[in-house]
Amino acid sequence: MMKILRYLLFPFAILYDVITRIRNFCFDVGFFKQTRFKIPVIVVGNLSVGGTGKTPQVEYLIRLLKDSYKLATVSRGYGRKTKGYFLANNTHTSKDIGDEPLQYFNKFDTVNVAVAEKRVLGISNILRNTSSEIVLLDDAYQHRNVKGSFYVLLTKYNDLFVNDFLLPTGNLRESKKGAQRTDVIVVTKCPKNLKDRSKKAIQYKLKKYNKKIFFTTISYDETTSGSEQIYVNDLKNYTVLLVTGIANPSPMLSFLEEKEVRVRHLKFPDHHAFSIKEIQTITTKYHKLKASKKILLTTEKDYVRLSTQIDNISFLGIKTSFLDNKGKEFDELIMRHIQQNQR
Repeated sequence: MMKILRYLLFPFAILYDVITRIRNFCFDVGFFKQTRFKIPVIVVGNLSVGGTGKTPQVEYLIRLLKDSYKLATVSRGYGRKTKGYFLANNTHTSKDIGDEPLQYFNKFDTVNVAVAEKRVLGISNILRNTSSEIVLLDDAYQHRNVKGSFYVLLTKYNDLFVNDFLLPTGNLRESKKGAQRTDVIVVTKCPKNLKDRSKKAIQYKLKKYNKKIFFTTISYDETTSGSEQIYVNDLKNYTVLLVTGIANPSPMLSFLEEKEVRVRHLKFPDHHAFSIKEIQTITTKYHKLKASKKILLTTEKDYVRLSTQIDNISFLGIKTSFLDNKGKEFDELIMRHIQQNQR
């Protein structure tokens, strides 16, 4: 039914395409102003709506750069109840700054984390109030008021942007032509054993954009964190109530299935604001599980919201890993760009 509805909305997708193309053209020719900054501004984003792995990619860049440079991240702060610019501090919750920024703040104590709908304002305030040398812009590929110095475009392995169409018929935020603005394309959430023929097929589809292509996969932590620290390999001895509020929980479900874990899944929308009634439902379902060993588990991004409402909840962290030992090549590309763009 949903697919039929999307096809019926095709005329609106054409109109959306026209509007976004005109907007991009105005930025390309300088009719709309773009602000450049004196420090490297690395933009991580995508052409489609949600679920491509932006958060672990930003964290990968943080780990790469944090020991050599003073870093800042700037995000919109999806799901927060506030407006305007905020520089994260210990008093802030996900309602103040959003779940992903709070996750960055909690994990990386040397990184300045800011949120702002207007990224130009956000970066300007960061530079005015901190000594940051590099800014990572999270999910800002379409935020063209800022002219980034380097663009990382993400596309999901089993949902490539070249196979998609614009909203509302498809999931693209703008035309596929937008990929021409990027410096590299990262194909995310690939199987760890991705075959060469599959890589070549994807490279052929992306060939016309003439960009360097990398393939990454998601690696999960060896143990859960939060309320309980349990080795992932031991989770098969537990019944797991998994709560997710992310765009695409299927990789995590597949991972747990591979580990032969018994999972009961409660799925909520991306960036979901859990109500008191929903929290009660979650805890009730957990306590009703008839198992000698059980664990209430969530994603790392959901944990920053749920941990303030539920005491006995744990999460399974993830990281981005490059396939074919290409991580070093990606790292060198980023470091070379920074060295060439420092003033």
